[in-house]
Amino acid sequence: MTHALIVIDVQQDFCPGGALAVADGDQIVLGINAAMNDFDVVVLTQDWHPAGHSSFASTHGAAPMSMMDMPYGPQVLWPDHCIQGSLGAQFHPDLTVDRADLIIRKGHNPAIDSYSAFFENDRTTPTGLEGYLRTRGIDRITLVGLATDFCVAYSALDAAKLGFDVTVRLDLCRAIDFDGSLARAKADMDAAGVAL
Repeated sequence: MTHALIVIDVQQDFCPGGALAVADGDQIVLGINAAMNDFDVVVLTQDWHPAGHSSFASTHGAAPMSMMDMPYGPQVLWPDHCIQGSLGAQFHPDLTVDRADLIIRKGHNPAIDSYSAFFENDRTTPTGLEGYLRTRGIDRITLVGLATDFCVAYSALDAAKLGFDVTVRLDLCRAIDFDGSLARAKADMDAAGVAL
């Protein structure tokens, strides 16, 4: 049984001082680096939006953190963040990026957001991560990173649906907790059989 660590979106814009900062998001970096040594494979994900992305509030003249219906369903309208090539899109400078076997960039389609490491938010367009893990013989994954209640949870739920044995290390995650989103995410992951 081969086990992969998937490190979700540990990027400058999600850390204190960033455009969409997650409280204490930088506090998990050293623990994630230490955990990398315990896994056969390490995958990093990177939010990678073009300027003017459809999930940005500024694209619609809307308030950040408001909601909008998209063709694929409800969408939180975020502050502009993780714009391709920007400082905010870079990984946290202390993250051991060189340990990664693979980096998956997501959210690059201007019309669809992508919380999950496995699918865009239309829930049908794959990122290619499942195929990579299957060809490497991986059937167990552990998820860490930012943010627990969005990209980590969506990735965990998709991985469980795809048949992977999934663990989320809550000590190596931090949450946005927008309008009760953390409690909902934990309940959804627990119901899906994700080990927390």
